[in-house]
Amino acid sequence: MSFYRSPLSISAFDAKFEAQKIAFAPISFQVARCLLKFNLLQFISDSGNAGSSLSQLAQQSKLSEYAVGVLVDMGLSMGLLYLNDDKYVLDKIGHFLLHDDMAKTNLNFTHDVCYQGLFELEASLIEGKPKGLASLGDWQTIYPGLSQLPDEIKKSWFEFDHYYSDHAFESLLPLIFQSKPKQIVDVGGNTGKWALACTGFDSQVQVTIMDLPGQLHVAMENAQKAGVSERIKPFVTDLLDETKAFCENGDLYWMSQFLDCFSESEILSILKRAASVMTSSSELCILETFWDRQPFEAGAYCVNATSLYFTAIANGNSRMYHSKTLLKLISQAGLFVDEDIDNIGLGHTLLRCKLKP
Repeated sequence: MSFYRSPLSISAFDAKFEAQKIAFAPISFQVARCLLKFNLLQFISDSGNAGSSLSQLAQQSKLSEYAVGVLVDMGLSMGLLYLNDDKYVLDKIGHFLLHDDMAKTNLNFTHDVCYQGLFELEASLIEGKPKGLASLGDWQTIYPGLSQLPDEIKKSWFEFDHYYSDHAFESLLPLIFQSKPKQIVDVGGNTGKWALACTGFDSQVQVTIMDLPGQLHVAMENAQKAGVSERIKPFVTDLLDETKAFCENGDLYWMSQFLDCFSESEILSILKRAASVMTSSSELCILETFWDRQPFEAGAYCVNATSLYFTAIANGNSRMYHSKTLLKLISQAGLFVDEDIDNIGLGHTLLRCKLKP
């Protein structure tokens, strides 16, 4: 699906306005966040079509009328609100900013994880390194530091990561267990959510999680709490280290929202190492959100925006890929796609891969 617009689809007048929105986008973003943070959108929503006056909002929010005034007036210009006489009323965009879980999750992730670091996007593009990561901690990539992030930032990161994958679990589990795997290797399993979902779906399956020590510590704590630690095992590794052994004896290797964390050359290396321990009867299942496979323009927008998080914050060299890029790398690794399923959850694609004959 293509989301490219025709040059004739927008007038020059409207295009100029859109350019001004981009120029002031950081200000608009912080205004939207503060309208939510101080519950102003909620207060206005609660007032219904009658709307809320400036003095009412100041009293409810405990802010000065000046503070409320600059926020709600910009909210008018952003299309979040409209005026009914002298009362502020919630408009449709404001409604979705207030009530849409995806918008909330994306906004918190952008503010807590990305906002300060994105100031270094220019340097990150030039140097090929996540120069903005220094705003969060002293690591080469974000992954070793995930378990060490401040609680609020960690919460926003994991809510963002899990929001998209969790919506896919319900439809994915029956697909994955069609082949009745006895041993699943979850490559890059993070907190163990997928492993726990698998053990909950099938009472016999064993899951090995391959990941860094910090993530595995959290995953095993979660497995212990869920009472399935005897069926979920850790496999400590650094997947960027080509000298580290890859977990063997998996019926099914699982990579969910994982390969987008690596450059093309790193992906090829990981796929080759996975292929080297696979047999003709095992399979590799890859779940990704490709920007070209999104059913709606909003999805493609979110996916492409996420690429810049990888550039400036996460690692400096990965992105959300076009599906053709990953399909090429899968083939180069000695694998072929046996099944290709789009529109799982919130715009995910499942690629079921096997060794080439």
